[in-house]
Amino acid sequence: MSPEESVAFAHHFRLSWLELRDVPGLPGEQKPYFFLPEAELRWHAKLFHDGGLKISFINTNLLKKGLPGTVLLSKKPPTPEASQEEYDQRFANLAKCIQSAHAFECPYLRVFSFLRAEHPEALYDRIANIIGEMAHKAQAEGVMLLIENEPACNIGNSAELAAFLPKVPEKLLGFNWDAANALHTHETPFPDGYRLLPRNRMRNAQIKGHDILDPDQRVDWVPIFAAMDEDGFAGQIGLETHYFDGTKLERSHLAMDKIVKLADANARGHASAAS
Repeated sequence: MSPEESVAFAHHFRLSWLELRDVPGLPGEQKPYFFLPEAELRWHAKLFHDGGLKISFINTNLLKKGLPGTVLLSKKPPTPEASQEEYDQRFANLAKCIQSAHAFECPYLRVFSFLRAEHPEALYDRIANIIGEMAHKAQAEGVMLLIENEPACNIGNSAELAAFLPKVPEKLLGFNWDAANALHTHETPFPDGYRLLPRNRMRNAQIKGHDILDPDQRVDWVPIFAAMDEDGFAGQIGLETHYFDGTKLERSHLAMDKIVKLADANARGHASAAS
């Protein structure tokens, strides 16, 4: 899906917001929006602005390498040198991501919690100090970092978000909730995981295409939408299609069509309950 097709997609479904990750291209040629040079940022920002669209969330890959000095669980972890280089460049990379947030007038940047190590909970204080320092710099630039639960990382599910987030001030750090990601840690996303979340700090949520389209539907979003409404969730919910078999565009249309219908049905249900 090209940037122009993204605009057309949003118009087709009457969307006002988009999330950003990579500029579409051939395999191996995609460029992350969050590291684009300033001139390219301006071009893409103008395209979305002229299309009447706002950018709600930029899916950066910040802190998705190993934390130096830790033993990783992955069978194919990055080399210690690669992890150290990424760590040493964290503030320079953050600055580039903040530049992209400014270009797109986007309030939120995604951040991870380093690749999963043995005994992740023992690292929470250290990770909180690192993310807290980065979050201070982002806040000074008018941007908030949102940590995502990612099973390949040290914070992988709702329970781990709930344990970690109190270590960083609420004004500095929110979170992006990916319900399907929690499945990989054997957590039931709803209602079990959802009930553990510090929901006042949720600024964004993501739905996997598999949740909506697969016959065995791994995550049922109908009760989640209802719970979010009841809790007063005021953020955005994005589609992360995550199909890599050449059907991404087709499945994006199918998934978004179902999401819109579910959201409309939920809204009608609340209207009926209130009348």
